[in-house]
Amino acid sequence: MMSTDAALAFIEAHGVVLVAARGPVPRLVEAIAGEPIKGSWWAHPASRRIFAVLRALEESGELLLCRLVARKVTVVHRRLWPALVRLAHRFTPQQLAQIKQEHAASGKHVNRIVAFPHWVPASVRAAARQLSEAEAERALAAALARGGPRMAAKRTPRLRAVAAASRKRV
Repeated sequence: MMSTDAALAFIEAHGVVLVAARGPVPRLVEAIAGEPIKGSWWAHPASRRIFAVLRALEESGELLLCRLVARKVTVVHRRLWPALVRLAHRFTPQQLAQIKQEHAASGKHVNRIVAFPHWVPASVRAAARQLSEAEAERALAAALARGGPRMAAKRTPRLRAVAAASRKRV
């Protein structure tokens, strides 16, 4: 079973992961559990521990929860936020909206959506302005090489070439 610190390191190493859905990037709940999960992770014997790690990760301030990859709940590590902001014009507003999970008085989980760019800290906006488009593409290339974020219609030939070059290096 993975600790919160190990899970944060896992996310940082990959840059972009899916929380629970299957897709082109790693699944966080399986990494935390340390094994493949069939069906809902809530039915897994370690579901309470998985939930505790997910909650602690949300509070870290190092992660963006959004629907970047295939409209599924995705975690993006803070190190990629400047690249994401720099390439924002290639994504839909729904892909870049932040999901904040809150607990209602009833104990029920409620998702609050924070529209892009309202969740973006000033320091990240400043860092994004310092990046060229090519540098931002390279920063996201590892996730793209795994078939990562589904880009909006503006996926350029250059971005496809960066992703292809990254696949060749692996």
